[in-house]
Amino acid sequence: MMNNRNTTPQPRENSLGIFLRDRRMRLDPASLGLPVGRRRTPGLRREEVAQRANISPTWYTWLEQGRGGAPSADVLERIAAGLMLTEPERQHLHILAFGHPPEARYRAPENIITPRLQRVLDAVPASPAMIRSATWDVLAWNRAATALLMDYSQLPPDRRNILRIMFSDSRMKAAQEDWLRVARFVVGAFRADAVRAGAGAEIERLVAELSDMSPEFAMMWRDNEVLGGGEGTKRIHHPELGPLELEFSSFWVEGRSDLTMMVYTPATSEVARRIDAFLERDSG
Repeated sequence: MMNNRNTTPQPRENSLGIFLRDRRMRLDPASLGLPVGRRRTPGLRREEVAQRANISPTWYTWLEQGRGGAPSADVLERIAAGLMLTEPERQHLHILAFGHPPEARYRAPENIITPRLQRVLDAVPASPAMIRSATWDVLAWNRAATALLMDYSQLPPDRRNILRIMFSDSRMKAAQEDWLRVARFVVGAFRADAVRAGAGAEIERLVAELSDMSPEFAMMWRDNEVLGGGEGTKRIHHPELGPLELEFSSFWVEGRSDLTMMVYTPATSEVARRIDAFLERDSG
C-alpha cells in the first residue's frame, strides 16, 4: 500500500539568522549616523551591518538566510560589534553559531562591584563572603569576612590579592591549620580560574612577582597542578575564637566568568553559635 504522507525533510530552523535579523532591525540608523531615507523595514540594512563588520554584504545576507556556512569566531566578533550586542547577546550569538560560549576575554576589575552585588554579600551577615577576580584580587567583602578572615580595607587595593597574602603575610600562615596544603590548593585553583577567564598576560606578571618573592610558590607553580576550587572545607585558627571549621562554596557572577563569589558557612552548629556570639559582641 502506498504511503501518501509527505516525508520531505523540513529545513531546520535558522536560529542564528533569525537572531541576527532581529538584532539588526532593532538598531536605529539615525543614532549611528546613517542616512534614514525611505526604508521598507525598521533597523539597519544588511549591507550596513556588513560594512560595520567589514565583511561581504553577500556573505552576510547568506548568513542571515542560513546558507552562508559557518563563520569564523573573528567574523562573529566583528558582527557582534557591528550590531552593538550586549555581553549576554554576544555569548548567545556564539552558542547559536558554534554550540558553546565564546572564548573568555579577561577584563580588568575596575568599577564592577555594583551596590546590588554588595547587598548580596551583606545579606549573609553570619557567613564571611567575598567577590574575587580571576587573578584572585579581593574586590568586595562583608563584615563577617573582616571579622573572621581578614580586614581587606586595611590593605591597599593592589595588595588585596589572595596569593600575595598567602605567600607573604605571616598572619595568614599562622591562621592556617595546614598552610602547605592550603597553599597548594590555592595555587591549583588559581591556575584553573585565571586560564578559564583568559587572563594570560595577568597571570604572567603575577606569577613572576610571586616566584621572585616566594620559593614555595615557585615550586608549587612548577608542579602544574590544576584543581577545582568550587567547594571544600577551610580550617583556620582565629586569634579570639580559636579553631574554626568553615565550609566554602563558590559561585560565578552571571555574565562575568572572571568574577567569583565565595561564601563560608560554619561546618557545625557549635561553630555557628560561637561565630554568632562573636559577631554580635563585635557589633556592640
